[in-house]
Formats: sequence, C-alpha cells, structure tokens
Amino acid sequence: MRQRAVVVIACALAASAAGAQSVKVGARAPEIDLPTLSGGRIKLSALRGHPVVVTFWQTWCPSCRTEFPELAAAQTAHGPSGLYVLAVNDPTQEHSTGDGEIHVRRFADEFAVPFQVALDKRGRTRDRYGILTLPTTLFIDSAGVVQGVNQGPTDREQLERGIATILSRP
Repeated sequence: MRQRAVVVIACALAASAAGAQSVKVGARAPEIDLPTLSGGRIKLSALRGHPVVVTFWQTWCPSCRTEFPELAAAQTAHGPSGLYVLAVNDPTQEHSTGDGEIHVRRFADEFAVPFQVALDKRGRTRDRYGILTLPTTLFIDSAGVVQGVNQGPTDREQLERGIATILSRP
C-alpha cells in the first residue's frame, strides 16, 4: 500500500495575537462584523439560525488554495439546507506589493466563490479568534456555538464531517 505523506505548511501569520486564546469548542463564536469583497457588510450574529463554516485564509497559502474548491462545493451542496460559508481574509497580510485587496479579488474570481469573503483589514477578528495558523476552519452551529475547529488543511472528509455536525444541531 502506498502511503501519502501530508505536509502541512505552517502558513503562519505576522501575529499580534501572540497572547490571544484560540476559540474553544463549546464556546459562543465571537462576533464577526466586517466589510465584504462585494462591498457590503457581514455580521456573524445576523446568520444566527443558520449553521456557518468560517475559514481564515490568505491567497499565498497553498493549503488555502487547495481548500477553496471544497468549500465552494460544500456551499453549493448544503446551501439549500441553510449552510453559510464565510471566508475571512486580512488583505494587509497579502503580497507585499500593491493593494492586498486586489489579490483577494483575483483569487475569489479565479475560484468563482459562491460565498461571502470578509475583509479583516486590521486583523482584529483574526486576533479575537486567536488565529495563528492558516487555514483555520470553524464549524459554528445555528445557535452561534463553535462545534469544531480545524487548524491546518481541511480535506473533503473533514469538511463534510464538520458540516454534518452543525447541520444536525438545532
């Protein structure tokens, strides 16, 4: 049997979250209130009543690039059941040349993302969640409680398991 080595590239952030605690399973998810790439705003509290998958990512993160098609497929498959996928990006952590938001927009266009991309322009949401590794994916139930956290790449099976958990909760 051929074994496949999984290499996790520790896509670390220039983190001011050094003292921040990670969000724990069973805790209420901190509020997210951010502008979106499409020009609106998104608030996590406005999604109460719906299960939500939140992923923290950057365009330069290879694992994030691999994960996006899976997240898009999950949104398409489970959106009719009320699932929301929200991708949170800090454009100030993007490429050093030019406007980071341009890179985020190109990435979103390339993957034709069917979900909201929120712009955490000051990294405050990332800090509040204690995100130090990318990607980090959270599974939040319809009551706003974190039911799962995956730090590092999330494959299709892990994504579907996490989604099943939050879809099955009231």
